[in-house]
Order: sequence, then C-alpha cells, then structure tokens
Amino acid sequence: MKVAVLGAGAMGSLFGGLLARAGHEVWLIDVWHEHVKAIRERGLRIRRKGGELLLRDLKAVSSPEEVGVVELVLVFVKSTATEKAIKGARVLLGEGTLVLTLQNGLGNVEQIATVVPISKILAGTTAQGATVIGPGEIYHAGEGPTAIGQLEGPPLERVREIARAFNSAGIPTEVSENVMGLIWGKLLVNVGINALTAITGLKNGELLDYPETVELMEMAVSEAWEVAKRKGIHIPSEDPVAHTKQVARATAENRSSMLQDVLNKRKTEIETINGAVVRLGREVGVETPVNKVLTNLVLMMERRYLGPSA
Repeated sequence: MKVAVLGAGAMGSLFGGLLARAGHEVWLIDVWHEHVKAIRERGLRIRRKGGELLLRDLKAVSSPEEVGVVELVLVFVKSTATEKAIKGARVLLGEGTLVLTLQNGLGNVEQIATVVPISKILAGTTAQGATVIGPGEIYHAGEGPTAIGQLEGPPLERVREIARAFNSAGIPTEVSENVMGLIWGKLLVNVGINALTAITGLKNGELLDYPETVELMEMAVSEAWEVAKRKGIHIPSEDPVAHTKQVARATAENRSSMLQDVLNKRKTEIETINGAVVRLGREVGVETPVNKVLTNLVLMMERRYLGPSA
C-alpha cells in the first residue's frame, strides 16, 4: 500500500515508521525541514522501552508534489492546520484514495470534507503515544488500541484492509461503526487532561495527585459529556469521568500534546478541544463555565509567547 502521512510529527512518524517497517511504501510529509532532512540522511529512529528501531525505508519530503497519488492519506497535522494542509495536498488524491484522520479535537472531518468527498473520509482514534526527541528521532511513549471507521456510505472492504495492515504493522486496530462516538469519547479525555496539564505543567498522572485538579477534571468532562448527550452522541464509556482518570493513570508519565505545545511555545489545539465544547454547548443550551475558563487561560498563555494576534 502506498501511504502518505500528512504531518510527520511524533504520531505521524510513529505510524509511518511502523507501516514502512511492515513493507508498505510510506511517504512522510512535513514542513519541519530539519526533521525531513534527518530522516532522508539517517533514517527515522524510534526509541522505546527496551530498545529502539532505526528505519531507513521511509521517504521524507516537504511537499506533497514529490509524492503523487497514494492509496491512503493519514492526516496527523495539528487541527489548527488541517484545512490548509489538505488543500495543499490535492496532488495526493486519486479516484480511489481514502483519507484517514486520527487527530485530536473536533472539526477535522469538516475541514477535510472541503476537499475530499465524505464517503472517502475515514476517522478514528488512537491510544498510541509518542513524543519528538529531535529531528529524525521520536520516543514511543505508550501503546494502546486504535479504532477506525467510515462516516458515511456503504461498508468498504478497504477499511478492513487498512485495519489489517495496521495490525500487521504492530498497531492494534479494530473497525468501528460508531466513529463519532469514539471521537467524542477521546475528546472528553482530552478535555479533562490536556488544558489542565498545559496550565499547570503537570504530567498526566500528576493531575490525580491534587484535589483541585481532580475536581476541575471532573467538572470539565461532565460539562462535555452533557453536551454530547444533548447532541445525541453515544459515548462508548459508561462513565467518561472515571475513564478519563483511568487514562491519566495509564499515561501517568506522559506530557500531553498541549503541554508540549506550551513548553515549545507553539499554538495549541485548545479551540478544537475545550473551546469546541464551549461553542457546541452554546448551540445546544448547555452551560460550560469550566471549559470556558480553561480555554481562556490557554489562549492567554499562547498570546503571551506568540503575540496578541495569535
């Protein structure tokens, strides 16, 4: 399978690297030129507990123009860059190309749909964890299940083929018929963890060490859960608050992607996570004061290091 990974940060590099190791033709596409250069010259190094992988069979480029039409586009750019990235990647899309987003937050599908027919868009979630160490090098921080599925249209056998390819590459994956429920389920976890870690500087598990952050986590997730219920979304977990705490424990040593963004003075995905809860809560008549405060605090932090126009 010919695969293009749009956004070769930690997660894009992880998925791309493992798929290449399994024998697929993988192209990593990223605007981070030092990263692209390092992979081309030295390969991709994936560090993990108990050892490391050095993968030399990936192709890394800065422009989709060098790739051509592919069978699968994996979208791993930050949600704030989704629309720009997919519009700049039209050259990857052929009649049979499927586009899969495993990004955080809400709104990515809608942005991709400005270019790609909804019947060719797949979505899902992953509990794999990775962080960037430096150009050409990532750390595989934790393993967990991945689920993918269609948004509309008759069932496609190719979705199951993609899941089989992921599984054979060492990425445990299942096909789901409740994709929006999965996306919202992951959103609720991110709502409870990401902003709080970004504001406090705590690792995921450390949020559970303080009654104040535990209470804020519970309140933020409960607000988002109520919004989901009002919208008729079926969340796979019976108790999203307890599930969020479970994820925080399971990823105790992880620094969330939002905390990493703040530490590296980058724009965060706050507006597609807690900010999305606030916007959608307003639409369905649910008050979301805790998510509003968390959103505003992270936006204020962004503006301190990016400038007033951020």
